[in-house]
Amino acid sequence: MFHGRWLRVSVAAMAVALSCAGESAAGSEATVGLDVPREKRVPVDQIDHSGWDRLLKKFVDVGGMVEYTGWKASRADRQALNRYLNRLSHASFPRSSSRQAALAFWINAYNALTVEGILREYPTSSIRNHTAKLFGYNLWEDFRLLVGGRPYSLEEIEHEILRKMGEPRIHFAIVCASIGCPRLLNEAYTAVKLDQQLTANTRAFFADPDKFRHDAARRTITVSPILDWFAEDFGADQAKQLRTIAPYLPDDDARQLATSGTVQVRHLDYDWGLNDQSRGRR
Repeated sequence: MFHGRWLRVSVAAMAVALSCAGESAAGSEATVGLDVPREKRVPVDQIDHSGWDRLLKKFVDVGGMVEYTGWKASRADRQALNRYLNRLSHASFPRSSSRQAALAFWINAYNALTVEGILREYPTSSIRNHTAKLFGYNLWEDFRLLVGGRPYSLEEIEHEILRKMGEPRIHFAIVCASIGCPRLLNEAYTAVKLDQQLTANTRAFFADPDKFRHDAARRTITVSPILDWFAEDFGADQAKQLRTIAPYLPDDDARQLATSGTVQVRHLDYDWGLNDQSRGRR
């Protein structure tokens, strides 16, 4: 999700920066997946997401919370996730490939790479523990997946690929392992079901009072900062942005308010706590 491009400081300033900010330099740059020769790559439409689907159904509940403890402890399921990431490495993107297949591919790639990145650090309380602002390991930038012989970071997948595909609902599908994110859908995105899945997850996002609230009497809408961070993806101005999300809002009053042209928009705080099922058992 929103993370920008953080300033990197010199090694000489590292000790001061860490002591002042309390940040950890734990972790290191890493790349997963395979460097697949061109002749062994396959069109993205042929990439099988069933392995990811099985893992999501096993470890993710209907609310998008992840059973990281069990996943981390299961060598077989960790290997299954790595096999899936290796499978993604085989993708090519010929002009004949469908837009839906490419969207589903990169959404799944983003989410699977994020989960793998968190599992490598788990136990942890937040992805922000592993996204250094100044110097050191940044999971969004330094953890990469090889696809078609090229490494892609989470930041590149989000900003350089998905956002440029012109589908604003990706912001309710890609998940940065945080409570403030949309729910992690407990099934893999596929080309055939993509529109249905994006619609369902977008509606679920706006049905969550921690992500969206409205007050018709005061003519206010209070919404996740995702709609602020990525405002331009939803329209050129606030009126267009609200019209974009209106079909997915939870009731007629909310939809009418969003399209009225006379509404004040406020933004909620973002919860960077880990989307960890164990949170509810403490």
